[in-house]
Amino acid sequence: MRGLFVTGTDTGVGKTVVAAAICAALASRSQRVAAFKPAITGLDAPAGHWPHDHELLASVASAGQAPGDVAPYRFGPSVSPHYAAELAGTSIDFARLEALAAAAAAEADVLVCEGVGGLMVPLTDSHLVRDLAAALGFPLVIVARPGLGTISHTLLTLEAARAAGLRPAGVVMTPWPERPSPAEVSNRRTVERLGACPVAGLPPCDPASLAVAGNGLPLADWLG
Repeated sequence: MRGLFVTGTDTGVGKTVVAAAICAALASRSQRVAAFKPAITGLDAPAGHWPHDHELLASVASAGQAPGDVAPYRFGPSVSPHYAAELAGTSIDFARLEALAAAAAAEADVLVCEGVGGLMVPLTDSHLVRDLAAALGFPLVIVARPGLGTISHTLLTLEAARAAGLRPAGVVMTPWPERPSPAEVSNRRTVERLGACPVAGLPPCDPASLAVAGNGLPLADWLG
């Protein structure tokens, strides 16, 4: 399988936007791209400027997926996936996630898998998002904020990834401003130096400009 696993330092850091930008950019290069997100929560809240995650990813992937194909487990409350499943009276089958991701990858040139929240978010009572990333074995792209607090959050994520044998390919800080402040520039340089991992920036974008933004990322380097 060939692909990337996109995770975040926290929830709400722009992980889905980065994953969608990667999908859109690869599709613009005539790659057949599939997207996968093991679970989505928070569907009780109405979509705003951006569609719900699985809908956005399905719209930019080029492998002909429906939103339900992208995210096999879908829940209303904005809580951790394992708890959302518990509230719904069900559970997430980790082996099924592995099989569905592999099936999606088999139908595409590249699979872009987006996690849920950060690496240490539980999918089941005994499996973390990190376990799915390890099972797939893809290079890891870590999405982080550019502002205050990002150094610690990002370095901790890099450490947790490497402890599990994952291969961080790069960090993406987003939204990366056109005129970053001295503190944001320092944060980016510090994460790159202390984390021993290249750091890119994804500028503010909207659903119509995802491919343009994604083509500014070092996709070839990440995919090898």
